Amino acid sequence: MPKQELVVLNTCCTPISEAALDPAQAADGAAVFKALADPIRLRLMSIIASAGDEVCVCDITPNFDVSGPTISHHLKVLREAGLVDCERRGTWVYYWPLPERLTWLSNLLSVPAPTAV
Repeated sequence: MPKQELVVLNTCCTPISEAALDPAQAADGAAVFKALADPIRLRLMSIIASAGDEVCVCDITPNFDVSGPTISHHLKVLREAGLVDCERRGTWVYYWPLPERLTWLSNLLSVPAPTAV
């Protein structure tokens, strides 16, 4: 599987609770939320992110009651959203989360701590 050129806009560092997004930032964020809005993709993301390092697709697929091609499609959506990356090694493909994208998402949704009265 060739490495895909990933276009990720990491320009959104200000939480949405502090400033409005510009159109490009909103489109980028919407692509991430759309990728995660599917239950299978959200589970895939949680399996990959909680693996600690990388995880083989051969270890992911048995967790689902859908076909291998369906899992591959969902993993492609996560890759295109910039949430995971992968590498083919022989027959198998290994996936890992992209921490900078997860941090971006976390920062986008962060809420300031309440101030003491």
